[in-house]
Amino acid sequence: MTDQTEAEHAEAMKALQAERRELMRTKTEERGLLIVNTGDGKGKSTAGFGMVARALGWGQRVGIVQYIKGKWITGERQFFRKFPDQVRYEVMGEGFTWDTQDRARDIAAAEAAWATSLEMIADPTLDLVLLDELNIALRYDYLDIHAVVAGLVARPEGKHVCVTGRNAKPELLAVADLVTEMTLVKHPFEQGVKAQRGIDF
Repeated sequence: MTDQTEAEHAEAMKALQAERRELMRTKTEERGLLIVNTGDGKGKSTAGFGMVARALGWGQRVGIVQYIKGKWITGERQFFRKFPDQVRYEVMGEGFTWDTQDRARDIAAAEAAWATSLEMIADPTLDLVLLDELNIALRYDYLDIHAVVAGLVARPEGKHVCVTGRNAKPELLAVADLVTEMTLVKHPFEQGVKAQRGIDF
């Protein structure tokens, strides 16, 4: 890089820095966020659990409700249960809907999970609540979307809530502060590779 090019680069970065600082000066609000991770791509729950790890790094307390995965042993479940003072972890689902094949049972499990979710959302000692696969329960109409939206909107001002699962309903997206849609580009399952420990669960 020539001296002239280096000087031009430094000047451009200096201007960018000033622009960025001015932008950040306008961002002053701090409040709890409603975050939705949805889409057909892999990584919705993974991103949610990444936020849990980040919160724990700051000494915060977290509540986790898993809606669908049931008794399936996952790496995240085994890991975060090592932090009993910081994490309340509740596995409430009966398993995947194609395995249970019992709508009444699935509805009862979803209703119990939502009651636990509301309890965690109201708990002043929890900073973040992760509602893993809640979108699946909503997709199958196991829960009333309007009641769920009302409960999420009424959360305490400083409470962060993250909802995961594909096919998030428009009513939920409308009230969310942050929505990320994971896009499927390529998946090893399509090539005959089964789900693997440490990667998929």
